[in-house]
Amino acid sequence: MNSTKVSHELNILQQRLTHLSSSVGRRALSTMKRGIEREALRIDGSAQIAQNSHPQALGSALTHPKITTDYSEALLEFITPVNEDIDALLDCLMTTHAYTMKHLDGQRLWPFSMPCYITEQTNIPIAQYGSSNSGKMKTLYRQGLTHRYGGLMQIISGVHFNFSVSDELWQLLYEQSDKSVALQDFKSAAYFGLIRNYRRLVWVLPYLFGASPALCPSFIKQGKSPYQFETSAKGTLYLPYATSLRMSDLGYTNNEQDALNISYNSLPEYLAGLSDAMLMHSDKFAQIGVKVDGEYRQLNSNILQIENEFYSPIRAKRVAKRGEKPSEALARGGVEYIEVRALDVNPFSPIGINAHQVRFLDLFLLYCLLSDSPDTADVEEAEITANLNAVVLTGRKPDLQLQRHGDDIAMQQWLNELFVDLGKIAELIDGEELAYAQALAHWQLAVDDPDKTLSGQVLNAILNDDDAHARWGVRLAEAYQQQLFEYPLTDAQIALFEKMATDSLAEQARLEAVQEQSFEHFLADYFNYAQ
Repeated sequence: MNSTKVSHELNILQQRLTHLSSSVGRRALSTMKRGIEREALRIDGSAQIAQNSHPQALGSALTHPKITTDYSEALLEFITPVNEDIDALLDCLMTTHAYTMKHLDGQRLWPFSMPCYITEQTNIPIAQYGSSNSGKMKTLYRQGLTHRYGGLMQIISGVHFNFSVSDELWQLLYEQSDKSVALQDFKSAAYFGLIRNYRRLVWVLPYLFGASPALCPSFIKQGKSPYQFETSAKGTLYLPYATSLRMSDLGYTNNEQDALNISYNSLPEYLAGLSDAMLMHSDKFAQIGVKVDGEYRQLNSNILQIENEFYSPIRAKRVAKRGEKPSEALARGGVEYIEVRALDVNPFSPIGINAHQVRFLDLFLLYCLLSDSPDTADVEEAEITANLNAVVLTGRKPDLQLQRHGDDIAMQQWLNELFVDLGKIAELIDGEELAYAQALAHWQLAVDDPDKTLSGQVLNAILNDDDAHARWGVRLAEAYQQQLFEYPLTDAQIALFEKMATDSLAEQARLEAVQEQSFEHFLADYFNYAQ
């Protein structure tokens, strides 16, 4: 029965690829829109988390379109505009890094997902966004995260990859359907099909791109570890077959959310589940208090303070209008793109990601979109969770077995089968340069030899070179500092960044000047509207 199910899924994929094999279909398939968000901690000369405020030369973290902060004042986030060209996309990210580095006054960017040299969690400065109500709400949300989970989890860095396909591809796929729903509803349903398949296969990303098999002992000293780590000669903690400790229980997780059971079977079900979660009370978080002795500690005592607190390795997204919540944007216009959130920072790149990764992600996400994607139920949800946990903690273990449709399958066999199908997609969209075929061949080496995965390379660098994770990170940070500092920026690029900084500071000042209601009324309006 299960082999029949796999065969059916392959037939669906092949039918769609055949439909797209014309010159029109191949062009529609190859036109993708992408955006990248890369997080990176600022560190000082002693490799400690920077304690100073967000540099004025970088503008306002509240309103700057390309340079902002995440949880901490020291946790920078670089955002690219949407781009159809991969080289232009990565060049944009590179120039933003380069401009930033020239204005950090000698500080560097930590090159790993997992932080290091943590002395006390109280030394992690929470991001500040000014005195406007929206700015104060962003800071208070982060204070709530601190009380709920501690600051350590919040300064783990990652890379987010935003992805959408062309209108031309949607039209071709819609014409192949029964047209029983409007085009936008068809798009939303198909994006949720992509999301379901992505979740079934999300373990592929930490296997190939996971880059956090080891960590600094200071991280464990400040928290609690559910794992028995081995220790290198230089004191680094590691799990011998781990791929991404960032995605383990040590990383960006929230056990309180286990009870939410939000469905990805359709946009209406997803929005209903998210709405319920926003109103779901938490006894644990209620013990923190919302406002104590006149000071706010969190936005509310529900399992989710706001929608962004829902942790997921992928999100359905639509660009929101001013003042619009993410779920309201989705309800208004349907899914516009998806956000992949399962990527470690690549320490072998000064910008945390490279072109081979982007091209693999293109192929992987197209595969998830074009393949058959039945609804998920509880049994499969358990299988999805177990497979991800197995790969995160033991992904490079020889002969690792996963579960597919209730049957055991060797991870390497599953990967090889997947790569065959990814090759069919690459063949359709590749030009004369064979860039996608080359990217696939590059990552096929990692399928054949786990030491060639990013996590394998990281661990080998630590163990074989007999170096400490922390010292290696410092050396990488210094090398990238020099590389980015020397990266040439044109006068026009510099002028544009200076204008964005000036404009963002002016916009923040405007928001603070036009404020007409108290913060308490602002929050009341926000959450009443949410209900």
